[in-house]
Amino acid sequence: MQHWIGRLLGLGLALFISGSAVAEAQLGREYTKLSTPQQTNPKKIEVLEFFFYQCGHCYHLHPYLASWEKSMPTDVEIQYVPTIFRDSTEPLARTYYALESMGEIKRVDDAIYRAIHDQDIELFDQNSIAAFLSKQGVDRAKFTAAYNAFGVGNKVAQAKQMIRSYNIQGTPTLVVAGKYAITGLQPQDMIKVLNEVIAKVRQERGGAAKASKKH
Repeated sequence: MQHWIGRLLGLGLALFISGSAVAEAQLGREYTKLSTPQQTNPKKIEVLEFFFYQCGHCYHLHPYLASWEKSMPTDVEIQYVPTIFRDSTEPLARTYYALESMGEIKRVDDAIYRAIHDQDIELFDQNSIAAFLSKQGVDRAKFTAAYNAFGVGNKVAQAKQMIRSYNIQGTPTLVVAGKYAITGLQPQDMIKVLNEVIAKVRQERGGAAKASKKH
């Protein structure tokens, strides 16, 4: 009996230390409420990820969030917002929107993260980024045109405004329905809390029946 009790206690301690034993998410602990809620699409539960490519925590969350997106509920939509806390991070934010406009972002997103965090490749300006992307099969001339496009410039300006409006202090930060923010957790726990907060918003909106998954 003592042997089994010891094993159970050890398992419980391991789960606690790993951070994977997060109980039901609580407001003010696993997530917070924005001081100034933002308007969002009332027909969808909007999820925003504020990220930047050089952020190690964003890199670790990325595969979990990408996997979650593939099977997220049909009443949910996700948008990625590259954060620009200083001028040196703007080129990669502009890169994100340029690739998005070209329909290339899903194909090379992982490669950008790996280049920075695994391969120690410096992607710091338009030329270094364009040279790297050309090796990934992205047309350099088209990328350059998109990177400098007026519409991409507008997206960058909008991202800067959103960072201020949502009072984003660090990355990655997930914001649900323009109302609740999740940050500072391990990747698995961020996804768990994300699902719980989405369920909370759905309940607040009286739409509990819309939790069907993508296929």
